[in-house]
Amino acid sequence: MPFTPEMRRKVDQIRDYLYGGGYPDPLSNAEQLSFLFFFYMIEGIDAANIRQSKATNREYSSIYSGDWKIKNPLNAPDENTKTIARSRMRWSSWGNALSGEQLVTFVRDEVFPFFAEIGDSFGMSFMANARLAIDDPTVLSQVVTLVNELQLELADPDTKGDLFEHVLRQIKQAGELGQFRTPRHVIRSIVDLVDPQIGQTVYDPAAGTAGFLVAAFEHIRLANSSENGREVSELEGKNFERGFGDKLNDRQWQKLRSATFYGNDVDPKMVSLATMNLSLRGLPDVRIHKRNVLTTSLNQQDKAERNLPLDGFDIILANPPFSGRLDRDRIVDDVRIGKSTATELLFIKYMIDNLADGGRCGVVVPEGVLFGSTGAHKELRRILMQNNRVEAVLSLPGGVFQPYSGVKTSVLVFAQGGKTEQVMFLHADNDGYKLDSNHEQPIDADDLPELIDAYRARVAQWDVWQARDMDQPWTEKWWFASADAIEAEDWSLSASRYRPETRLAEKHDKPEDLLNELREDVKDILKVIDTLANQLLEPVE
Repeated sequence: MPFTPEMRRKVDQIRDYLYGGGYPDPLSNAEQLSFLFFFYMIEGIDAANIRQSKATNREYSSIYSGDWKIKNPLNAPDENTKTIARSRMRWSSWGNALSGEQLVTFVRDEVFPFFAEIGDSFGMSFMANARLAIDDPTVLSQVVTLVNELQLELADPDTKGDLFEHVLRQIKQAGELGQFRTPRHVIRSIVDLVDPQIGQTVYDPAAGTAGFLVAAFEHIRLANSSENGREVSELEGKNFERGFGDKLNDRQWQKLRSATFYGNDVDPKMVSLATMNLSLRGLPDVRIHKRNVLTTSLNQQDKAERNLPLDGFDIILANPPFSGRLDRDRIVDDVRIGKSTATELLFIKYMIDNLADGGRCGVVVPEGVLFGSTGAHKELRRILMQNNRVEAVLSLPGGVFQPYSGVKTSVLVFAQGGKTEQVMFLHADNDGYKLDSNHEQPIDADDLPELIDAYRARVAQWDVWQARDMDQPWTEKWWFASADAIEAEDWSLSASRYRPETRLAEKHDKPEDLLNELREDVKDILKVIDTLANQLLEPVE
């Protein structure tokens, strides 16, 4: 069953009902919905595990077997009863039978503690500190009814994931989760650039809602799908191709589900949302840990206990928090770069150090990272260029992270080890959505697909670049710069610094077009001024 307009309408109805019922925080609402979706679906998963155990003669004990010690006497059938059957924790038991105050009391005092208690042993660490926040009897009763109407047991993992993405998108529209949620079409473009393969480990050190890990999962599945194992799906007004992974064998599927994807986040709500997002996609065994990688470090024993790769990750994909500062005393030695406390620099240093041999990284950075003049900025870029292979810098359109951030950003793609010989610069004027304050209306203009194709053909494009006629205008939205040219510019990786001048035939533009260009130039200048102002906060080295 695909994610239908009717399902979309029901999700919007839940959101509107929560908002109208006195629950205006979209982040908390998404977290609460994730718990309710989980309670609904774990019953079906448990039943499927029981059927599988019988078919394969493998031992499995239902999570609903045995008795549960009642936490709140109000939930007991009589004053002498201290326990109830754990089967009462099934959604089908309370979700269809209770309402009003009785529903709130049972879910709050029995269902949530039940799942928190069984926790890690069933891969549900995200439930450890979960609490019911929707405590209005009328609102909770209505939300439970609407979740029932979604009929999630009929949906496949992709449909469930699309449904949850729609929930997260509502948060973005409300302007509450912008710093955590990267537009999904931008994520897919970055994943296409880095191109993770089956058998490689994939890591996001600032996972947010796990958008990069989900996109990497879909990318690998698509790459391992036959022509008959593909379909066109729609998300956020745009079509994209999705694969079923029908060419993967059982061993590869097992590795994909349990030993491929890894992530951290500092916010426990993000850990819950990310874990639910992955679980809905059929990845319940992926653990997202609550951890700040800039203030904590792991030794080999710590990694082994957490089942993490000991020698680094093959692929790192991230849009880490930027424009922030950390207390210098809290920063672990592993990530220090000069005297900087800027999170955007510290995260890149961390990613460089946590790539496996030959590993590759795709990371969103504010443009100040590419041309900043502090000692830490220059040293980081020198390390990238001289000790790693910077493959490409993709300049994203201004406004791509609206409505919650107007910071101009780029995507940095690099590989661990070696030395950079030349860098390919890619410039996108449009990303397929109207570049206004909302950035949600689909448009036809989209430079990203062609730029990704150019990047994939970068070896041949380098030959084209070197053989170009210097007297003819360069009209492509990609170009190169040699390592020597970049070193001469204090290791600047700003795409505009190396863009070839285009000498077009003389023409007379319309005055309004010239004014629009001037307006955009002024915006860019103001962004540079803001970046330089922020750099003044950096300690003098």
